Amino acid sequence: MKDIRTLSLDELKDYFVTLGEKPFRAKQVYDWLWSKNLHSIDEMTNLSKNLRERISQEFTINPIAVDLLQKSADGTIKNGVKLHDGLLVESVLIPTETRTTACVSSQVGCSLNCEFCATAKLKRMRNLEVAEIVDQVALIDRQSKLYFDRPLSNIVFMGMGEPMMNYKNVVEAIRKITKPEGLGMSPRRITVSTSGIPKMIKMLADEDLKVKLALSLHTAIEAKRNEIMPFSENFPLTEIMDSLKYWYEKTGNVVTFEYCVWGGINDKDEDIKALIKYCRQVPSKVNLIQYNPIGEGKFDHRSIAAEEKYVRELTKAGITVMVRRSRGGDIDAACGQLANKTAEE
Repeated sequence: MKDIRTLSLDELKDYFVTLGEKPFRAKQVYDWLWSKNLHSIDEMTNLSKNLRERISQEFTINPIAVDLLQKSADGTIKNGVKLHDGLLVESVLIPTETRTTACVSSQVGCSLNCEFCATAKLKRMRNLEVAEIVDQVALIDRQSKLYFDRPLSNIVFMGMGEPMMNYKNVVEAIRKITKPEGLGMSPRRITVSTSGIPKMIKMLADEDLKVKLALSLHTAIEAKRNEIMPFSENFPLTEIMDSLKYWYEKTGNVVTFEYCVWGGINDKDEDIKALIKYCRQVPSKVNLIQYNPIGEGKFDHRSIAAEEKYVRELTKAGITVMVRRSRGGDIDAACGQLANKTAEE
């Protein structure tokens, strides 16, 4: 049967009219599905029993389910999430003293081939549906309230998959997450992270979603980027920059560059100078991310000395830079590690 959550509000209205019901029934069901994140038609208590039975004969709800929950020593929670067809993705709750962040997935596997990312080693099986993305957020919101006594405050599309390669569903999921008739969360606390697909960055700018944008950069030297992120040969840094300028012009939101520093790869003065030059082309800031090894030898050498030099030189150049410490590494929940792997494996 078809998942009822694939119907728009207008389609729900049309459906209830065909049943001889008033159109307002659609709003009641929509509220159960998207505001309350209900997963059982039988629990829609403001509908008659006969109507609930009628709906259940034609539609189902395919919720996600936590297949495995792992807790890190630092409080991070990783959810191994099973989808209705048995496929698995992962989502992560990242707590700090002041906030809790949901790191959500957008694809089963990934469409891209970044050499330093565990998810990229997985075959892309399919894109996640809108409801599967929203379910991850609702799940982590409940976990945040249960384990940390506060609601979810931030959402990052930095889990499994490239969000821009599941563009339509990611955008619709964001609308469901942020609209008052959905989960009602602030769009300004949502960050969409991309490895850099210029056409889609421009499209996202035109959506007026009021979300933030992060680019997984890691080097501003074209040849090096093409080596560690082979897909980027199709998307030159100049084209990406054009799309980032368009993003800023349309949204007024500063771009965040995500950047890992590896010894022997991007730890030279020329790498720092290239990054500074790239940053100066658009209002931006840099997040230096502590890399989390995935067993690929050449990326396992974190250069702390080079990180510190990056911070000094970026700061001297007037560019805002933050060093993001790794969270959840002991359960393979940290950035770049999501690959449906348990701590015991």
